[in-house]
Amino acid sequence: MKLSILDQSPIAYGKNAHEALQASMELAKAGEQLGYARYWIAEHHDFSGLSCSAPEVMLGYIGAHTEKIRLGAGAVLLPHYKPYRVAETYNLLATLFPGRIDLGIGRAPGGSAEATMALSENFLENVRKMPNAIKQLLQFLHHDFPPEDLFSKIKASPVPEIAPVPWILGTSHKSAVLAAEYGTAYAFGHFMSDKLGPEIVASYKKQFRSSKTQEVPETIIAVSIICAETTEKAEQLALPGILWKKQNSEGRGDRGIPSIEEAQKLISSDQQTKLLHEARRKMVIGSPSVVIEELNKLQEIYEADEMMIVTITDRYEDRIRSYELLANEIRK
Repeated sequence: MKLSILDQSPIAYGKNAHEALQASMELAKAGEQLGYARYWIAEHHDFSGLSCSAPEVMLGYIGAHTEKIRLGAGAVLLPHYKPYRVAETYNLLATLFPGRIDLGIGRAPGGSAEATMALSENFLENVRKMPNAIKQLLQFLHHDFPPEDLFSKIKASPVPEIAPVPWILGTSHKSAVLAAEYGTAYAFGHFMSDKLGPEIVASYKKQFRSSKTQEVPETIIAVSIICAETTEKAEQLALPGILWKKQNSEGRGDRGIPSIEEAQKLISSDQQTKLLHEARRKMVIGSPSVVIEELNKLQEIYEADEMMIVTITDRYEDRIRSYELLANEIRK
């Protein structure tokens, strides 16, 4: 099974954004040593408990501290930006780190309505124009505008020897259709979706059209996982992140990821059991053997080429340990 890392760069309670971003760099380094195929970092704006608003900055920093692991955005929220500027940025990264850069493309706002307005006043209109923006971005990446097009006269400099690999990220049929139509690889957010994921991914494969950069469909399934030596310990580690997500949905997540001790004080044992039960609809929580068994099932259901793991714990060392246990179990 091919495994990768999706990092949301969470801020643990009592920590700050600087410490969270340093922990992200350490996670990427650990992932490289453990044999993970790629490391993607997410984009969020004024989002309580998450620290990365500019993946391209972090990718430059992380690229300088790693040697071979593929690096990418999970995802660039394209409605906020002009395609030309995105192409320039990721071409620059691909020039610095040849053959290592992925460009994930998404259309979520990535933050509150106010943050969205501060970034792009016409966000909804830009979402509507998303198909054309993706087309234009791909044309800038591969410099293949028709000769009569105004943009055929310019390049998204610097032009790397190996272009960034585009991925469309999503959780809906719309994203699957776009990825299929434009012939890009497709990453599906299982951990974010309440919809029929396998059907969506299957529709992408069925409708896929070959392109200059992608001859056959390729899929990643992103899954939320907490792995520990025992399932009981994994449940303890999972609780802070689960509670934080609940607090965020209620507008109370501004203190960051609570500690295990704080989470246990805030909610009763019955509530903990309920939250863990509900979380397992989208998460995999358990010992290495339990997690691998569930991952194998998901990979088979989706017929996925790769599984991408997102893990949030209150202590950064427990997060790295979760990835380590998973990688070691795969090697057995």
